[in-house]
Amino acid sequence: MKGLYRILLTLAIIILLGFAGAQTETKTDIQMFEQLTTDSNGIDQRIINEKTQSLDENISLLKQDAVGIEGSSEEYHGHISRRPEVKETNKKTQASNPAYKQIQLLNIHDLHGQLNVTRRVDGRPVGRVDYLAAYLKQRKANEKHTLLLHTGDMVGASPPVSALLQDEPTIEILNRLKFDIGTVGNHEFDEGIDELQRLIKGGSHKQTGDFRGADFPWVAANVVDNSGKPVFSPYEIVTVNEIPIAFIGVVYSETPNIVEPQGVDGIRFIDEVKAINQYMPEIKKQGVRSVIVLAHNPGSSGVGGDNATGELVDIANGVDDEVDIIFGAHNHSYMNAIVDNKLLVQSYSYGTAFSDVDIEIDPKTKDIVTKRAEIITTFQDEIDPDPEISQMLKDYEKVVEPIVNEVIGSTSMNLTSLRNDSGESVMGNIVANAQRQAMGTEIAFMNPGGIRADIDKGKITWEQVYIVQPFNNDLVKMKMTGQQIREVLNQQWESNSTMLQISGFSYTWDGRKPDNRKVISILLPNGTEIDDKKTYTVTANSFLAGGGDGFTTFTKAQDKEVGSVDLDALVDYIRNQPQPISFSLDGRIKKIDY
Repeated sequence: MKGLYRILLTLAIIILLGFAGAQTETKTDIQMFEQLTTDSNGIDQRIINEKTQSLDENISLLKQDAVGIEGSSEEYHGHISRRPEVKETNKKTQASNPAYKQIQLLNIHDLHGQLNVTRRVDGRPVGRVDYLAAYLKQRKANEKHTLLLHTGDMVGASPPVSALLQDEPTIEILNRLKFDIGTVGNHEFDEGIDELQRLIKGGSHKQTGDFRGADFPWVAANVVDNSGKPVFSPYEIVTVNEIPIAFIGVVYSETPNIVEPQGVDGIRFIDEVKAINQYMPEIKKQGVRSVIVLAHNPGSSGVGGDNATGELVDIANGVDDEVDIIFGAHNHSYMNAIVDNKLLVQSYSYGTAFSDVDIEIDPKTKDIVTKRAEIITTFQDEIDPDPEISQMLKDYEKVVEPIVNEVIGSTSMNLTSLRNDSGESVMGNIVANAQRQAMGTEIAFMNPGGIRADIDKGKITWEQVYIVQPFNNDLVKMKMTGQQIREVLNQQWESNSTMLQISGFSYTWDGRKPDNRKVISILLPNGTEIDDKKTYTVTANSFLAGGGDGFTTFTKAQDKEVGSVDLDALVDYIRNQPQPISFSLDGRIKKIDY
C-alpha cells in the first residue's frame, strides 16, 4: 500500500511542479511544503523544501491525523432533501422604516468542510461552497450593512478536500468571504483544543506548516478551563450602522459525551442558559440593547413557525429578555419561529442553505424593534458559482487528487448504512466485520454515528471509503465478560437509542421490555448462548472504548490494546474481498415482532 501511495504522491508532485523545481504550490498536507507565500488569489502557498521527510512518513502522518465527515443525499446522513418552504415565495417584501437602522445578518452552520460536495433537494442540485459564496455575496451586495455569522461545526469532520489539509481550506474560504463572527460546534473539538486554537488564532502544524488562522473572532461563553476561566471570548460587541450589537456564543453542553475524551481534555462545558445570563449585566452596562446568541444547539419548527421544539426553545425561555435572536445549529434542521419574543433560526446543513435575517434597530433605544428571517436553499440552477471560490476549490482538489482517486475495489450493489427496523445495516455489518478482522477478536462493536456515508454501485475509491469512515479513530482490543457485553447492548436504549453495529455474534431484542432488559438472547456463531461469566475479546473504536455515546460499560473493559486505524481496517477489508463486493443483511440483529 505504501508503495502505491509513494508512486501517486511522486506523480502528484511532478505534475504540480511542471517537471521543474522550486515553484510555489497550493497548500498541502505533506510536510515538505513549509515556506509561506501568496499567489494572485491570496491563497497561502508552500515552497517545496528539499530537506523533506520520506514520502512514507508523510503518508503515515496524513492518514493518522486527517479527520472528516461527509454524508450523502439521504436524510439518514443528516441532509434534509424535502423542504416544503422552497415551494413558497420567500422574497423580501416588507418595506423598511426610515426611522430605524437596517442591518442584514447572514448565517450558516454545520458546513462540516463540505466544500466541493453537491447534494439534491427536491431533485435539484444544491450545495458546494462556491455556489453558497455566490448567494452570500449577492445578498450582501443588496444591503449596505451586512454581517456574516456562523454557528459552529464548520471544520473538523470534513471530506478529504478539507480534512487532508487539516481543515485549513475551510477557514481560508471563510476568511475570503469576510465572515465577521462565529462560535464553535462539537466537531471543532475533534482534534482537541490546541488544534482548534491553531485554526482560530494561527500557528504551525507538522503536516501543513504555518497557518495564519481565522480573520474573525469566535465566541463561546460556556466553554471554560478547569479553573472556570473562559477558553474563548464569551462575547463580542460589533458596531454596525452606528449601532452596537452583542454576540454571545454557546455550544452544546453535552459535547464531552459525543467527542473523544482527549478532544475536550482540560475544559468543561457549562449550562448554556447560565453562561448567557452570566454576561448579560456586563453587556447592558456597556449600553448595548441588541443581543444575539450564536448557539450550536438543536431546534426545529414548521414552515410557519409552528411546533417549535428543541434546546433552542428551552434556551429562549430561560435567557434574559434582552436577547433578541438565537441562531441555532447541530441537528441540521429548519427553524424559523418566535419563542418568548425571540427569533429562533436554523438553516439545515452542508452549505445547502443559509439564513437571511433582517433587523431594524431604533437608534434612540439601540434595541431591535423588528426581526424577520428567510431560509434560502442554495440551488445551483439559480446562480453561477463564485469564480474566486471555484478557483480556490480547484487548487485544493489538485493537491489531494492523487490520493483520493485510488481504486481499491468495486461493488455490485449499493452499500448503505440505512438500518432496518431491527437496527441492522449492510454498511454497519461491513465496517464491524472489518474491525473485528483487523484486530483478530471474537466480537466487534461500531457506533452508527461514525458511519457517515453510503457507497454506490461501481468502483470504490479511497476517497469513498474515507468519507464512510472519516474520523481516523484508533481501534482498541479489549477483554469483556459476557455480562458486560449484555450491558452494552442494553445501554442502546438508555439515552440516545443508538443501535450499535456488530460482528461475531447475533442477538434478539424485545421493544416491549424495560430499557435495561430488552436484550433477550445473545448467540455466538456456533449457536450457543453467550456465557455471562466468560471473558471475550472485543474490538471497538477509541470513541466507544472511552464510553462515547453513553456506552459507559466499555470503560470497565480490561487489557486494552490500541491497534490500527479504522479507515485502514476498512480499506484493507474491502481490498481483500472477492470483487465485486456483494453484501446482504444476515439477521445478526433481530427485533421480536408482535
